[in-house]
Amino acid sequence: MTLLDLQITRRRVVAQGIVSLELRDPQQRPLPAFTAGAHIDVHIGPQLTRQYSLCNAPDETDRYVLGVLLEPNSRGGSAAMHQRFAEGDTITVGAPRNNFPLAPARRTLLFGGGIGITPLLSMAEALWRAGDDFEFFYCARSASHAAFLDRLAAAPYAAHTRMHLDDGPADQRLQLARLAQEDPAVTHVYVCGPAGFIDHVCRAAREHGWPEAHIHVEHFSLAQPVAGEALTVQIASIGQCIAIPPDESITSALERHGVSIPVSCEQGICGTCLTRVLSGDIEHRDGFLTDAERAQGDQMTPCCSRGRGTLVLDL
Repeated sequence: MTLLDLQITRRRVVAQGIVSLELRDPQQRPLPAFTAGAHIDVHIGPQLTRQYSLCNAPDETDRYVLGVLLEPNSRGGSAAMHQRFAEGDTITVGAPRNNFPLAPARRTLLFGGGIGITPLLSMAEALWRAGDDFEFFYCARSASHAAFLDRLAAAPYAAHTRMHLDDGPADQRLQLARLAQEDPAVTHVYVCGPAGFIDHVCRAAREHGWPEAHIHVEHFSLAQPVAGEALTVQIASIGQCIAIPPDESITSALERHGVSIPVSCEQGICGTCLTRVLSGDIEHRDGFLTDAERAQGDQMTPCCSRGRGTLVLDL
């Protein structure tokens, strides 16, 4: 795994509870390239790694820009990013990865809710530079909670951007009935933000005829509990069977028995722990696999997903 020690060269508050961090190589060397929608793993401390989307233009190789929301129920990641790190500090990150890439399309619609704007900013930059047809819808509780407003106002794609505030006049709020005016056959939808916002946009898109292949989603967090029924996991390479208690994740239980699976987000979002399943009934709880991949029944994210009876893992 490629790790980079980068310097925080700029830190600023961009909205209520949201900071922007600009990261550069201390020796001014170019950074690994990334594509629109990509994220990096930020190694905040021992056993504490979190994923943050890159929100600057993907053709920039001199910096990475992150937007970080201070989560009210932070498990340590966002609190540390807000309180521990200052300009001039060094922070360790992984090379960019992309689970939310842009697909070729005649037209693209971007829907960002709150901090969900971050991966869409890099998408808007890429689409504008390519001369592609797109619209960017940004929804926030209020102007004070809306991040990067100055950047959006000054952007060359400002004419493609629509702002929707929950506390604003009713006529400026997001009206998804307008999707009826679009052609689902040639238009792709990208949505990122709180779970309720994602569900709202995706449901409307499906109701207006969008095929699943044209709806793209990125979750920042999943609120599903680890608890479930007890199960058994068999390690295929050695035949060992390990009992998984109902209140413990598969990865945690295996770790106690000396079987390590790499984990990062621990919420089934990043795909770091993705594991091949040779047999068994999987109970998927992740936000990483597509419906088609889940239906195949041959892989899972054991940091959060579970199963029934016995699962045989390709470990």
